[in-house]
Amino acid sequence: MIDQLSQKISSEREAELNQALELFHFAFRAFTAKPDQLLEARGLQRVHHRILYFVGRNPNIRVSGLLAILGVTKQALHAPLRQLLAMNFVQDSPDAMDKRGKCLALTAEGVKLEAALSGAQRKLMAGVFEQAGIESESAWRSVMEQLAGQLSK
Repeated sequence: MIDQLSQKISSEREAELNQALELFHFAFRAFTAKPDQLLEARGLQRVHHRILYFVGRNPNIRVSGLLAILGVTKQALHAPLRQLLAMNFVQDSPDAMDKRGKCLALTAEGVKLEAALSGAQRKLMAGVFEQAGIESESAWRSVMEQLAGQLSK
């Protein structure tokens, strides 16, 4: 089906889409630059930031809930989560409803690190949205929601 779709795209449209792909690439690189520097200084990677972000937004989230949000396997989550636990950025505790499960929360140090990582991105986005205007921000959100919606298809 993708091959059929690419055959229907004119060369002019393909060039426009390639430009959009390049913009997406460079925008993502700008978006992750500051957090990547902060992470690298601690021997961490982007996966650690994602864990910190979603645990921070969902205090006492079960490991199974975090797996669902991130869309990864237990094996993929195990090593980076273990590292964050060992570095005292995340703490785990038995689930009050099911002692077999574990709940995750950020420690005070985890809150500080997550605030520095995501704060840099929020500041960048706030500045760009302010410069672009509310209509552009709304259009951007619409595009991002449509792209994110492709995960469920």
